[in-house]
Amino acid sequence: MIRLIACAGASLLACTHSPRAPAADDPAPAPRVGASADAPAITVTHVAGPVHMIEGRGGNIGVSVGADGKLMIDDQFAPLAPAIEQAIDRLGDGPLRLLVNTHFHGDHTGGNPIFGKRALIVAHDNVRKRLAAPQPRGDAVQPAMAPEGLPVVTFAESVTLHFNGEPIRVIHLPHGHTDGDSIVYFTGSHVIHMGDHYFNGRFPFIDLAAGGDVVQYTANVAKVIEMLPPDAKVIPGHGPLSDVAGLRAFHAMLVATTAAIRAQMQQGKRPDQIVLDPKWASWGQGFVPTDRWIATVYESLQRSAAQ
Repeated sequence: MIRLIACAGASLLACTHSPRAPAADDPAPAPRVGASADAPAITVTHVAGPVHMIEGRGGNIGVSVGADGKLMIDDQFAPLAPAIEQAIDRLGDGPLRLLVNTHFHGDHTGGNPIFGKRALIVAHDNVRKRLAAPQPRGDAVQPAMAPEGLPVVTFAESVTLHFNGEPIRVIHLPHGHTDGDSIVYFTGSHVIHMGDHYFNGRFPFIDLAAGGDVVQYTANVAKVIEMLPPDAKVIPGHGPLSDVAGLRAFHAMLVATTAAIRAQMQQGKRPDQIVLDPKWASWGQGFVPTDRWIATVYESLQRSAAQ
């Protein structure tokens, strides 16, 4: 039996409280599923309790496997679906029943039309709105999602999924990475999937055109840190499996680099004149290089000042 309980209006901390003890499992990698030109090797890691993480190409996937079947968080790109399905099938019997989208970007929702034929899709209201219409993506356009890939259950603030022996809190974080982000907290296993509110060891991509905001993003991460027990496992949207210490380091980077960019803006410097402490250089080796991160923060702070 699946029950959906809306927590609209509840505080972040109150909505995620759980009296259950944390699982003692340590992450353990599983074998990699074969790759092709379109579908790179898929790596499955046991995180804790019934929760696993799947890495391929695109956003990290979370999967809960148990007596109620399978719950999936995000689904990467459509060409990877066969390899992802194979990886999920190897985790155990039982049907895929629920799919949660953390936000609308194609590297997290591209497989929706495929997995949506098997599972009920759950997401924030704005995820369905954006998937249902073409969305500009730089110089390109992300086309509207096929009807079978659209979320069927949407919410404004939060929803609780009672599945595989634990309450799973899906909580909206406002105007962070986009205007439709959610985190997913497995309260019994003490595992959280951060969506793209966490790029482990990298500068994050913040989609300003889709309602993202650097300052609010940073505040959202701080709120999540406050609610987590110290031994929680953290699945980032991108990068390797992490923990609360890693999430704190990410937040410290956000605070320090934003402060440095703001200070240099106040000195009249343009983005191409702003420099960051060399200790942050390694954070620019991912999808968002240092100059792009500076430009993102600069533009976001300018927008906030103009409001």
